Amino acid sequence: MRALTISVVLVLGLTALPARAQMYDPAYPVCLQSYGPQGSISCRFGSMAQCKAVASGRSAQCITNPYYGKRRR
Repeated sequence: MRALTISVVLVLGLTALPARAQMYDPAYPVCLQSYGPQGSISCRFGSMAQCKAVASGRSAQCITNPYYGKRRR
């Protein structure tokens, strides 16, 4: 019984999906970086003003996308 339990735990551990890293979308020049327990980076803004309007009143800041214009191959 113990060997079966260990086998099941090992199989489930090996099949678990790896955590996804936060990615900068190279299609947008401005990113919103949110802070807190569910902090994230969302690159979906065409201008700094657009991002700042969304960040207003939140625990967040707008940053320039360091990967803007660079295409992954």
